[in-house]
Amino acid sequence: MSSASLSTSRSSQPSAGSNGVAAEPPGFPALRRQALSCLQVNLGYRCNQSCSHCHVGASPTRTESMDAATAALIPQVLKARGLGSLDLTGGAPELHPLFRQLVRQARQLGVTVIDRCNLTILSEPGQEDLAAFLADQEVVVVASLPCYSADNVDRQRGDGVFERSIAGLQQLQALGYGEQGSGLVLNLVYNPQGAALPPPQQQLEAQYKQVLERDFGLRFNQLFALANMPIQRFAAVLKASGQLESYLELLRSSHRDANLDGVMCRSLISVDWQGQLFDCDFNQMLDLPAGGSDRPRLHLRDLLRLDPRHQPIAVGEHCFGCTAGSGSSCSGSLA
Repeated sequence: MSSASLSTSRSSQPSAGSNGVAAEPPGFPALRRQALSCLQVNLGYRCNQSCSHCHVGASPTRTESMDAATAALIPQVLKARGLGSLDLTGGAPELHPLFRQLVRQARQLGVTVIDRCNLTILSEPGQEDLAAFLADQEVVVVASLPCYSADNVDRQRGDGVFERSIAGLQQLQALGYGEQGSGLVLNLVYNPQGAALPPPQQQLEAQYKQVLERDFGLRFNQLFALANMPIQRFAAVLKASGQLESYLELLRSSHRDANLDGVMCRSLISVDWQGQLFDCDFNQMLDLPAGGSDRPRLHLRDLLRLDPRHQPIAVGEHCFGCTAGSGSSCSGSLA
């Protein structure tokens, strides 16, 4: 399906619901999973921040948290499926009481661990040794920094967040993160301020590196430019400002078939705090189970016996957020 064919089908586009997703699939191309390489696990929705673009709706008041029995399945599944990567998300995944145990278990299996870190968690009480722990375990840190401007970051993520984020980056760099030859990988994440697609990732990465090194002496490996998903908290913000429909149309009209091969759902599977399986983190937030709502729900324990390769992937209108423009995935631009 081309961008042109998407535009001509506009008259048949279903209207969006309150969560920003069409009530019926709007014609997004059918997808099937390729070989599974990554287990992405949401340990819970508790966070020390409440960001306006957060598709999880995480905050300090959320209490959802994975129990010990479910967490114990994670290393078993990594081993059973021969997976090379464990991607830990939240909320702030570091706030989960079993976070460090899971990291150690995965690393003992030789699995690469990715920590989706908001940076300010590094200065929270009780987390003073977190940066050192991440470095000791050679955890790949993927850190949120939606802009190199203090005003823009604080507007999106809360007063004082930029200053604390820079302090967190300085902690990580002091341990070797982002430094050539250290083996400690630090990647940053950019999100647009509102209802717009991210600019070209390579160009933006060069700007980030120039400004952060000039102003703060900071270095990092890569910048991931991610589109904001029109679901949950961000969808509510768009709806309140009258921009939801226009943003959905922007995503649809900017679709590129070339991005379909690289979307994250082709090679990972998402696990919620209860152990339920989803095709991606965004489907998880919409409670759209792996394979679609017409299929039996699967649990993490099912991966001990089930190879999800070639299984259908549940899609909806929000999926255009991953294929619009340069594309968007857990590792940034697809172009």
